[in-house]
Amino acid sequence: MSTTSNTPAAERPAASQPPSCKVSASPQEAPASPPGKRPAPPCTLVIFGAGGDLTKRLLMPALYNLAVDGLLDDGMKIIGVNHGERETSVWREDLHKSLEQFAADKASTFHAGKLDDKAWDWVAQRLEYMAGEFETDDTFTKLKQQLEQTPGGNVIFYLAVSSRFFKPIVEHLGKAGLLKEGEGGGFRRIVIEKPFGTDLASAKDLNAHILSYAKEDQVYRIDHFLGKDTVQSILAVRFANALFEPMWRREYIDSVQITAAETIGVEGRGKFYEQTGAFRDMLPNHLFQLLGMVAMEPPNSFDAEAVRDKKAEIFDAIKPLTPDDVVFGQYEKGPAGVGYREEPDVAPGSTTETYAAARVFVENWRWAGVPFYLRTGKRLAARRTEISVQLKPVPFRLFRDTPVDALTPNVLTLRIDPAHGTSFDFNVKTPGPVMQIGAVQSSFDYGDFFAERANVGYETLLYDCMLGDETLFQRADSIETSWCAVDDVLHPKTGGAVPVHGYAAGSEGPAEADALLARDGHAWRPLKRDAVQKK
Repeated sequence: MSTTSNTPAAERPAASQPPSCKVSASPQEAPASPPGKRPAPPCTLVIFGAGGDLTKRLLMPALYNLAVDGLLDDGMKIIGVNHGERETSVWREDLHKSLEQFAADKASTFHAGKLDDKAWDWVAQRLEYMAGEFETDDTFTKLKQQLEQTPGGNVIFYLAVSSRFFKPIVEHLGKAGLLKEGEGGGFRRIVIEKPFGTDLASAKDLNAHILSYAKEDQVYRIDHFLGKDTVQSILAVRFANALFEPMWRREYIDSVQITAAETIGVEGRGKFYEQTGAFRDMLPNHLFQLLGMVAMEPPNSFDAEAVRDKKAEIFDAIKPLTPDDVVFGQYEKGPAGVGYREEPDVAPGSTTETYAAARVFVENWRWAGVPFYLRTGKRLAARRTEISVQLKPVPFRLFRDTPVDALTPNVLTLRIDPAHGTSFDFNVKTPGPVMQIGAVQSSFDYGDFFAERANVGYETLLYDCMLGDETLFQRADSIETSWCAVDDVLHPKTGGAVPVHGYAAGSEGPAEADALLARDGHAWRPLKRDAVQKK
């Protein structure tokens, strides 16, 4: 189905000269913000872990994109804190080279082409490096002295560090008085990356520790999945269209599948994966967040607490998972490459799962009896993040005396990554004198309507944090409720640990995951599939 759009495509400003790391002597003014959007208030962003991969690959590209869009205030300042002495100019040069490489790489999420010199120059002028250890008083004394010069006192502390540093950094910030908000309205906020705990007990302990130094409304627990435009559009698809909401309930929906599949392996992160595994890494955070957006009741507004309250209700209604509700897998040597145990920094006899599937039930009036099937894994047949909502079948009696053997299920699919869009599978009569049914698909692709933008998923999250909008961030209660729902899988009350089944690298996953759905008469949607062809 072809469509056209009257929406003008906004293009990123073109770079007129080759990118340069040189910082202009005269201050650059921020580009004008787009109509209907206001720039964030002036603030200082303190990045702990300024030399890390997260800062280079995601935070700096996001800040650059916000600068291009005119959404940062001229009073913005960025202080990078990291181990080891380093000149600010060297840090700027390193970040600039990384941005150039990512921008030129079409496979990168930040594929902006050439950098805009003016936008980069604006960001570079505001970068300042500070050497310091994350667990020593001297670092925070020095940081406090620098922040005393911050206009308005607005500061965001971004913890782009290993989770073992979360507690000591927050503790030092609190003891140094850096989390105390000014009487004039200046804010102090902390952004914490996942993993937020490794189970229910550790999540409760971390929350208690952080909240002994900061208030809940100062803590922004970030999940980069929620920064994706296509994830946020789930709410728009559900609540902005009269077509969907009336049938968005157990009377009409048969089942829901939520998939986050990757073709890559652990990519040199063997040490991290050995301690974490696919289940902890993805299920109680990323996939539960998608489930929450699909299943939540309509909020009265898009106010942060209204939305988060409705998501919290869903997490609270999830029936606790048992080991019988999940399947773990580990990729072995196959068409896509070596097995997990042959990866660097992985134990030869490792039983860490690289694949996890789960059957989840939400026990409330809207969803009782509807299974939500969640799966995630590495080295699978295709890269695909999507949500597929399958409607209940219509009665077949009308077609039993025709050549029709079966009706294709009606499935609404929200495609999140790598293709962005929506598709709907349904049935029509094929041309000819005989009543024969054919399966067709109607689809919408974002690229057909909107200009492609270089977006790493952190732009909205950083911008919202500066504005104080917590809609896309997780509250302490939701974090703990999510871990509570999976605690019996991580710490089985009876029996041993969940068995880990092998699957060939490049396959659809372990056969046991197919059997999990077969119990209910369902099957996974194939990862490797082509759209219905138009004739």
